[in-house]
Amino acid sequence: MKRIAQTIRLRPERREEYLELHSAVWPGVQAALRRANIRNYSIFLHGDVLFAYSEYHGDDFEADMAALSADPETRKWWKLTDPCQEPWPDRGESRQWTELSEIWRLDPPGEDATA
Repeated sequence: MKRIAQTIRLRPERREEYLELHSAVWPGVQAALRRANIRNYSIFLHGDVLFAYSEYHGDDFEADMAALSADPETRKWWKLTDPCQEPWPDRGESRQWTELSEIWRLDPPGEDATA
């Protein structure tokens, strides 16, 4: 399993629009995420900073992310959500969100953090 943490800024003037969209994420978008082997996906908000956490449970991350990016319903969703977000200037090659490096975690007893 690959753990993914990301962050982006929320444009204050688009806050209500973004929250409304995420109060009822389209079923087709959710299905596309599941087909791409994304599980345990959450988005958190602090002030105007969004933080996302998800887990990838597939075998070919690049192929699954390419399929997700090509999904027509996901692309329509992004046309609504992207204008609400303001990427960090240091996002690198990322499409929109900045990837964060994991520096520590506590696993349940008996689980190896390196697995």
